[in-house]
Amino acid sequence: MSVTQFLLAALLGLFGYGFYLLRKRFMYWEVRGIAYEKPNYLLGNLNGVRSTRSFLEVWMSTYKKFKGTGPFCGFFWFQRPAAFILDPKLAKSILIKDFNNFVDRGFYNNPEDDPLTGQLFLLDGHRWRVMRNKLSPTFTSGKMKYMFPTVCRVGEEFVRVVSEAIKEEPILEMRDYLARFTTDVIATCAFGIDVNSLKNPNEEFRQMGKRVFTDLRNGRIGLAMINSFPELCRRLHVKQTPDHITEFYMRIVRENIEYRERNKIRRNDFFDMLLDLKNNKLMKSEDGHDMSITVEELAAQAYVFLVAGFETSSTTLSFALYELAQHQAVQERVRKEILEVLDRHSGEFTYESMAEMTYLNQVILETLRLYTVLPVLNRKCLEDYVVPGHPKYVIKKNKRILIPVGAMHRDPDLYPNPDVFNPDHFSPEKVAKRDSIEFLAFGEGPRNCIGMRFGKMEVLIGLVSLLRNFRFSVCDKTTIPMEYNVASYLVSPKSGIYLRVDRL
Repeated sequence: MSVTQFLLAALLGLFGYGFYLLRKRFMYWEVRGIAYEKPNYLLGNLNGVRSTRSFLEVWMSTYKKFKGTGPFCGFFWFQRPAAFILDPKLAKSILIKDFNNFVDRGFYNNPEDDPLTGQLFLLDGHRWRVMRNKLSPTFTSGKMKYMFPTVCRVGEEFVRVVSEAIKEEPILEMRDYLARFTTDVIATCAFGIDVNSLKNPNEEFRQMGKRVFTDLRNGRIGLAMINSFPELCRRLHVKQTPDHITEFYMRIVRENIEYRERNKIRRNDFFDMLLDLKNNKLMKSEDGHDMSITVEELAAQAYVFLVAGFETSSTTLSFALYELAQHQAVQERVRKEILEVLDRHSGEFTYESMAEMTYLNQVILETLRLYTVLPVLNRKCLEDYVVPGHPKYVIKKNKRILIPVGAMHRDPDLYPNPDVFNPDHFSPEKVAKRDSIEFLAFGEGPRNCIGMRFGKMEVLIGLVSLLRNFRFSVCDKTTIPMEYNVASYLVSPKSGIYLRVDRL
């Protein structure tokens, strides 16, 4: 045999062995007798996402197809087997009862090479616990009260900008306006800068905020590698964040730190709280851990505030107005409540008055149910886990877990007429009867959304600012029924949300 023939035979042998291993991996659920859908060899059960179907469609179709077959069905996250949860009781065990076995989300992070991935949402294990303990005090009700006036000032500017816009054209693309509103809120609270993208939509911070969700460092093959072989990718120093994104936000953070410390400025915002953590080198936790953070860690937490707070809040606001425009009776009831509450407070919008807006809070929660912006919760199993009452169903160590909360929120067994917008789903009486695990827009358990209070406050202030001043209705350009963006991991509209806006 010649050298060429030998090398060719060896290459074919390696290729054949690799194909054998891949095929064996894709038989994972079949040999265990657990229902699953035949996967694509590169993308697993995510075939078609970002091109012909949205992530939401994947979660919804899988949930509907396999619900009732067992507590979970098999799924392939790219080339890795994952347990796709079908039973709310099992979801409750994973998120709360047996949380210690499901602490990690299992997302790729590499803070040493890619500092912005050192954010709380992506961290696992001990790193997550330490960072969560450091950040938890910054999201108390007391700290939210400090930031309330700052968000209200952005809301007032929002009203002025919309008022000017409708003088020329009463039909507005509200999604863009709402994204600029939440951009200004996050810029001032998380990064400590006033950008006023409401007036200047081409402002650099606004444009970079948009690019966070559109500029990807890795293509499909790169994403498949990162998700299938994360440890190998960390050893190879693979980054996930584009360099220009990292450089921009690291520069913004360093400049703001220098400016505040040099001029001894305090604004009682999120950035101030992060600065306190950076500068308090003597602060220790109860178990003796250092509670300070580095500049890179500070930047990563400010960055996740942008990623988690900008898109989710603006999208929720957009969908809320979209539904209120179609349900005028609900809109009038919300507006009446807002005006009555403000009247009780002498016309002043206070932090305490938010709690009195019961029906408005129901509208927000129903919007989050119908349009769950993050439609799936990810976890990773740390030790083999036998599902209680189902000995055949075992989630093995290191296996990924998918909890399709968006699909659960549209399950008729949990919510009657689930595709109809109905804020009464969240009346105090119905909430009291419902298990908390049946509404997971903010997650549940020790790893729920740390910024939940801030997110709710931001959305509520945005709606109060708008509804007390404007009436919203559908127009010829309003897309009914809603069409979703197939390129986004989050639930978002395919195109803009056009509504008619009239000054009251």
